[in-house]
Amino acid sequence: MHESTDLRISDHPILDFGNKEDIPFTFDGHAMMGKEGDTIASALHAAGVKILGYHFKTKRPRGYYCAIGNCSSCLMIVNGRANVRTCTEPLKAGMVVETQRDRGTPDVL
Repeated sequence: MHESTDLRISDHPILDFGNKEDIPFTFDGHAMMGKEGDTIASALHAAGVKILGYHFKTKRPRGYYCAIGNCSSCLMIVNGRANVRTCTEPLKAGMVVETQRDRGTPDVL
């Protein structure tokens, strides 16, 4: 699966990130930890997860791209709901996040 990687910036010469609370969630059945203030995609990125889903036609991997909710590369299934833009969705304790491998539901696209 994913090695225990922490790509989060913790020490910066100008910015003070402070100590933020750990937020537990699951990703594709694996226990993960994010930080208070993370979006789902930023928590996954900090944990070393680069592939958030797959293009519904080409099946090529999609990842964290625009980070503002415009490109739909970050669409995932969250708590059973498809097509969640994880780059703008705040992380909450206990969320169940799954890789989306198809279009999801047409009412959101």
